[in-house]
Amino acid sequence: MRTIALRRGLAALLVAALSYGVQADEKSANTLRIGYQKYGTLVLLKARGTLEKRLAEDGVKVQWTEFPGGPQLLEGLNVGSIDFGVTGETPPVFAQAAGADLLYVAYEPPAPTSEAILLPKDSPIRSVAELKGRKVALNKGSNVHYLLVRALEQAGLKYSDIQPVYLPPADARAAFERHSVDAWVIWDPYQAAAEKQLSARVLVDGRELVDNHQFYLATRTYAQRHPQVLDKLVDEIRQVGDWSRANPQQVTEQVAPLLGLPADITLTAVKRQGYGAQLITPAVVEAQQKIADAGALTLESIAMSLEIFWFLPTHGDGHYLGTTQGARAVDHGYLQQIAQAADRLGFGGVLIPTGRSCEDSWLVAASLIPVTQRLKF
Repeated sequence: MRTIALRRGLAALLVAALSYGVQADEKSANTLRIGYQKYGTLVLLKARGTLEKRLAEDGVKVQWTEFPGGPQLLEGLNVGSIDFGVTGETPPVFAQAAGADLLYVAYEPPAPTSEAILLPKDSPIRSVAELKGRKVALNKGSNVHYLLVRALEQAGLKYSDIQPVYLPPADARAAFERHSVDAWVIWDPYQAAAEKQLSARVLVDGRELVDNHQFYLATRTYAQRHPQVLDKLVDEIRQVGDWSRANPQQVTEQVAPLLGLPADITLTAVKRQGYGAQLITPAVVEAQQKIADAGALTLESIAMSLEIFWFLPTHGDGHYLGTTQGARAVDHGYLQQIAQAADRLGFGGVLIPTGRSCEDSWLVAASLIPVTQRLKF
């Protein structure tokens, strides 16, 4: 069921992305809130200031917010703190599976060499198969998550064969330098910096494993209300990308100070990036679906490791919904209703409070076990 639902969701996103440019936008947005990461086309667009000038004609201001990775940026989109952002190919799949209402707007060409599994220079590991039982650092749910899944799969390993250590890039680098982890799955410019500064060795990169697209996404609400703003934004991104592809040295000179990295490291990352934003195509949607299908077991192991419990108010409940009547008295029939409802809705269990004002927790649990099927107490 998860795969079917996700496939339908991707199809819907495709239709919306292809059609948003022809929708009417009667009101202009006051502020376009853009989420970006430390590196990429949006960094250049922010530095150039051309978007602000273009949207000022429509009375739209631009607000920029930096995020450490794609999953964090998508959380910002999901909770409504930003309207638009860019991530790698895997974070949107995780976000959709968790119920995020996002629209794919555009994507960048493949850049498979701009992410890799890195090893310390003195590591004895020579193949992906030798990662079995080892600690591997990565940003959970990011684009490199899928790279790791695919690399392990090709080597005949399951995700459970390694010890994943979920860390954001800065913390992961520190752990990598201390040899607290055996490998680090990371993207540019962190990848290029580790290769140059730490003499990190590439075990495998994304070639023949992943596309490593970058996706531009928007909240459904913003895309539906302000399609003209997004149309101009994508056009600006495309212009910056075309210029960047033709002028890597100038891009390096502009970006290196923003990243705080030496020019040689930045140039390496710049040359490995894909440029030229395009609207979503059916082929790209199908590629995303493959990620969803291939990553289902990994996603399950992450998302379903959490169990959500309800609460039994054995000391008395709050007011009735829709009324001002308060302090609802508790009896066994009411507690049974709550427990059975939690059981039907899929909660892992219920928490039973203890204390002088509460009914005996052991007796309550014992009385409810016969009337529920799988609930934990």
